[in-house]
This record gives sequence, structure tokens and C-alpha cells, in this order.
Amino acid sequence: MRAVIAEDSVLLRVGLVKVLEMAGFEVVAEAGDAEALLAAVEEHRPGIAVCDVRMPPGFTDEGVRAALAIRAQWPDTAVLLLSQYVEERYAADLLTGDTRGVGYLLKQRVADVEEFVDVLRRVAAGGTALDPQVVSQLLLRRHSDPLDRLTPREREVLELMAGGRSNAGIAERLVVSESAVAKHINSILAKLDLPKAEGDHRRVLAVLRFLGV
Repeated sequence: MRAVIAEDSVLLRVGLVKVLEMAGFEVVAEAGDAEALLAAVEEHRPGIAVCDVRMPPGFTDEGVRAALAIRAQWPDTAVLLLSQYVEERYAADLLTGDTRGVGYLLKQRVADVEEFVDVLRRVAAGGTALDPQVVSQLLLRRHSDPLDRLTPREREVLELMAGGRSNAGIAERLVVSESAVAKHINSILAKLDLPKAEGDHRRVLAVLRFLGV
């Protein structure tokens, strides 16, 4: 079966290619962003597309939106989304409607090659696969405080945001890159259910929620 891979991390993308080829898939195209992913699917019409949830340029939900577009335009192409963190809103978006040939998996599962290949084949064959942690969070977070969804690092970033620090200031304090900070902030905004909307400053809204205002 032919496959397309979309992942902005070159190292992970190379690893995915090798795993898929070992499993008998033919990787016909690789992409580093959502636009290239859609172009590759349109050109090759693969049996499955494996893509990251967050990709350039915004590192928010580009992969999810691309996956939804693939499901709408090329329903014969199965989609397996990979995510660094549990983001149940994105899983819910993907599972709305026809769930055949749909998967949502945490990236850490790729390390267990046998399990990952099993999921790949199941999704490619038209099945559905959800990471166990995603299922647990979907059930638990229905009644939880959105702030409880944040990882310890995300809470640390949000606390520094509340202290008035810029992305550069947060990066300096935590000794990480600004792009890492941006990814954390995007994850925070998603987990706090703060969708993009004109007239609202999501960063300020996140801080206000953190402060209980």
C-alpha cells in the first residue's frame, strides 16, 4: 500500500519512512507542512497519510485541518494523526462523522514498532485506532477543570505568561528555544478551549483563566 508522510521533524520523518517501508508500505511522498501534504495526497492518492497534528507555519492544528480535508476530498485515503501530547479536541474533530480509516496516536507509540505497525495496518484497512491515553483523557476531561489538562511544563509557561514575560523571556528563563515556547503556548490555548476569534486576545484570556478572573 502506498503512503504519504507529513512531519516537520526531519529525524522523526526519516524514522517513520523506515518503519513504514519495513512494514511493506511504499512511501511515495514526504512533506514538511500541511500544504505539501495535501498536494502529495492529490497527486499520489495514497492508501494512508501519516501526519503530525502541528506543522508549519503556525504549529497549531494544521495537520488536523489537512486530515479533515483529506477525509472530505479523498475518502479512500486513510489518515493516521500523530501528536506529541494528548489533545482531545483534535481527536474529537477528527472523529466527527465517518470514522473508518481514522487513527490518532501519541508519537511515543512509534517507539514500539510492532504496535505502531499494527495500528498502521488496521487504519489503512479501514479500521479506527485511538491511543489509550487519548481515550482516557476524552472520558476524564469532560468534567475536569481545563487547567488540569496542562502538563507541568505548560503550567510553568502559563505562570511566566501571567508574570508578563514575552516568548523570548520565557525561553530564556526555561533555557529552551522560542519555537519550543511557541509550541507550548499553542498547546495551552488549545487545552483551555480558546479557539481563534476576532477581537479576543487568546494569550490574555489564557492568563485570566489561570488567575481565576
